Amino acid sequence: MSRRKQIYEGKAKILYEGPEPGTLIQYFKDDTTAFNAQKMEVLQGKGVLNNRISEHIMLALERVHVPTHFIKRVNMREQLIRKVEIIPLEVIVRNVAAGSMAKRLGIDEGEELPRPIVEFCLKKDELNDPLVAEEHVTAFGWASPAEVDELTSMALRINDFLSGMFFGIGIRLIDFKIEFGRLYEGDHHRILLADEISPDSCRLWDLETNEKMDKDRFRRDLGGVTEAYAEVATRLGLLKDTAAGNVTKLSVVKNEADE
Repeated sequence: MSRRKQIYEGKAKILYEGPEPGTLIQYFKDDTTAFNAQKMEVLQGKGVLNNRISEHIMLALERVHVPTHFIKRVNMREQLIRKVEIIPLEVIVRNVAAGSMAKRLGIDEGEELPRPIVEFCLKKDELNDPLVAEEHVTAFGWASPAEVDELTSMALRINDFLSGMFFGIGIRLIDFKIEFGRLYEGDHHRILLADEISPDSCRLWDLETNEKMDKDRFRRDLGGVTEAYAEVATRLGLLKDTAAGNVTKLSVVKNEADE
């Protein structure tokens, strides 16, 4: 890694210059943060799990014609991705009241929402990523009206797919946060799903017990964070065995990236 040019380092990932123009290497760290990095810890193996889970989901979404920045997984911690211009918005889809929405609106956590709700937050750590309206998005030029419509439509399509996928393995998709980027092709550009989709960016509850299987285990000091992530990976068919409980030495089901 030391011989590569670092482009950006975030709370959970590092971006390096890619091997070809228009590409980047995305490295998944074990660093875990909450409350805008006010709470931090290194959880061994978490980056490996998120890399593998995000790869699986990105490939699945590509198969149902949701365009993503993902090209291939390089190794246990790295992905080759397309270089995009990140739209400065976090797009959140909520199916069930939880987290900040439950507090903000005084709704009991776990209450089913009348329909999936799409929210936008401005990507500004120093402002704690404030919730913004579509009017803010278009007035300040963070995205055009046509792009807002496309982001909303894509987010709901992703929600439909993920809800079904997780339901099939006994997991309830409560909500999730995604990011999008613009891929420029000559005078035109298209919108791609970017960043990652993993238990770091989703709320996932066991369908029968409501046990949390996501980063809320870290936020709320519930313990067993990497074990919960490993359980998600196991249900997705990505891990051979987690019975030993040693998630720092993962026995990963091989695919093309491992050959």
